[in-house]
Order: sequence, then structure tokens, then C-alpha cells
Amino acid sequence: MTVALRKQLELKPARHETSFGPFKLLHALPWLILAAAMRVIAFGGGAVALPAIIISNVSVLLAFFATAQQSIEAASGQSSLGTLTFGEQFKLSFSILWRIALVMIVAALSTAATGHEAFAPHLMAGLDGMAFDQFTHPGRFWSAWIAALVLLMIVRAERDDGKIALFAAMGEFARRGLWLGGAVVVLGIFDVALAYGQEAVRSAIWNFWQTSSATQFTKNLIYFVFIFSFAMLRLWITLRVLTFGLKRSYVRES
Repeated sequence: MTVALRKQLELKPARHETSFGPFKLLHALPWLILAAAMRVIAFGGGAVALPAIIISNVSVLLAFFATAQQSIEAASGQSSLGTLTFGEQFKLSFSILWRIALVMIVAALSTAATGHEAFAPHLMAGLDGMAFDQFTHPGRFWSAWIAALVLLMIVRAERDDGKIALFAAMGEFARRGLWLGGAVVVLGIFDVALAYGQEAVRSAIWNFWQTSSATQFTKNLIYFVFIFSFAMLRLWITLRVLTFGLKRSYVRES
């Protein structure tokens, strides 16, 4: 996020976004499809599980970048994310990935050491949970905080010529804790509510599969739309809530 973006977020009044529509969310769809495919491969275990997990998380981050750009622009800001080449985006996502992976590993090991071994593996799904449903309610709040940390690292990278700084991002989160911490709580609540809605739709689709005489292609298409609509919606809610919190923190700072 450049200095110009910060000034726009602080000072420029909201404008009606006639050019932004739901189809812009499709920019993230190819990466979410790849991430979902890799999740299926990783679930099968074996030697390919770890590479599949890495590719899945990188894909989620690339989807996050695409949605972040749209969210920032919808908030009357400007972002250089759209000008990055694929190689630059991949390098940025991998730099963020290994740092966030360290955070998740430390958190999981620390949780296991306190006697909560059952919950510890869920902390390793922090990145995945930014787009796909987490396993537990605490895990959903964890993914919300991970998403805030990723956004702050992107913001600092745009400001510092692509340099990724994990601890600096954590420090900035602490400084902006009033608004960003509140945004994480609100986002966690949204994710919990969305999980219940997703489960209700999933049950309805399951009943449809069991009772409908529709073709298999139609059933598969409905399930495809269900999975990726919720993934794109979850990403969009995540970025809108966090961008709003970040914007308000800049206004308060000024």
C-alpha cells in the first residue's frame, strides 16, 4: 500500500462503485480451483501431500492478492498488486507463506504443549481457512487474524519495495489493535455465521443429490458453484472487513 493509497484511504470520501460487481470476484476463481484440487490430493496422503499443501496455500494467497486489489479499489484506494507479474506475485506469496507457516507451526506446537493436542492441527489451517471453511469456531477466528497479518505484510511490502517483514507486521497490528483487532473479531463472527449458512446449503444440496432426477453433470455443476461461491464470498468478506478496519485505523492515526 503506497503513501498515496494511505492518503486516499484517510481523506477521500466514499464513491459509488459502478464498475465493481460480483464478476470481479472471478479473478480469484482459478486460484481457488487449483487450491481445492491440491487439497483433495493432500487428503490422499503419501509423498505428494506436502507439495500439494504448499501449492494449495500459495494458490489461496494468490486468490487473496486478487481479492485484496479489488477490495482496496472499492474502498477508493489504489494498489500496485495489479501491476505485479505472475513471477512477482508468486515470489511475494511464497515469502509470506513460509513466514506464516512458522507462525502456525509455533502456535500449533505451543497449543499441543498445553495439552490441547486435538485443536493444534486446526491451527495449521490458518491460511486455508481464509477461503475454505475452518473446522472449529476458534479456528475461524484464528484464520481471521492470519488474514489480517497477511494483509499487513502486503501493505508493508508495497511501501517497502517488496520487503516482507513478519515482526514489523505484528508490531503494526499491535499499534492498530483497536480497529484491526475489532475487525478480526467481527470477521470471526461473520465466518461463524457463514459456516452455519454453508452447512445449511450443503445439507440442501445433499438432499437434492439423493432425490433429484437431474443429470450427474447438473448435480456436479451445482456442487461446483456451491463450493467456490462460498470460497469467493469468504475471501471478499475477509478483505472488506479488514480493509475497513485498516482504513479506520489510518483515519484515527491522522
